[in-house]
Amino acid sequence: AAAVIKRYVELGHALDATALSAIGSRFVCLLNASELEAIHLPSLRRTSLDPSACSQMTKNLFYQKAKEAFADQHHLPAYYELILPYLGGAPAADLKALSKDDVNMNITTLVTLRRDSLMFLTPSEMRGLLGMNLPELAQWQNRSPIRDWISQQKQSELDKLQLGLTGGIQEGYINIITPKFPVTSSAPLGTVALTFHLLPALLLSFLMVSTLS
Repeated sequence: AAAVIKRYVELGHALDATALSAIGSRFVCLLNASELEAIHLPSLRRTSLDPSACSQMTKNLFYQKAKEAFADQHHLPAYYELILPYLGGAPAADLKALSKDDVNMNITTLVTLRRDSLMFLTPSEMRGLLGMNLPELAQWQNRSPIRDWISQQKQSELDKLQLGLTGGIQEGYINIITPKFPVTSSAPLGTVALTFHLLPALLLSFLMVSTLS
């Protein structure tokens, strides 16, 4: 299948709706970067593909391609459903933007997002993304990647979600106590200071005597 796709593109054919339908979700992960660039944008709008099983690099490229394909519908309510299959490659900035659109993302989609993107979301942005599905977050608090996300948030911000999430960063001051050791030498402090001051010269003299001997 990979060889057929490669030959098809090498012959100058665009990956249009017919070709994408033939490839389908079964073989979509075989597409490399140059083949993804050959996808005809309007055709992507007429084809249903699922790259969720692909490598992260492929998901990232698919997301950028889909974002271009649906750019003119970005402000329409249907945009979220159109871009949904490709969200596994979305950067944090785009997820933050979606959090303002009342998309009511389900938890199964949330946990398949790019890990680095997920970690940049604040608790308030998480509320915006999940919407009515926010209570489901509590069921995942001890499972990755939600457990890791919680550990990077301020506990006071997590408390505002009123889900009983624990494990966030506690705010406050850390007092570092430096132990004071008593001076064990019976020599006066002036003598000790003079000794440290003369130490390099004494050491040099010792080395010269050792060499000459």
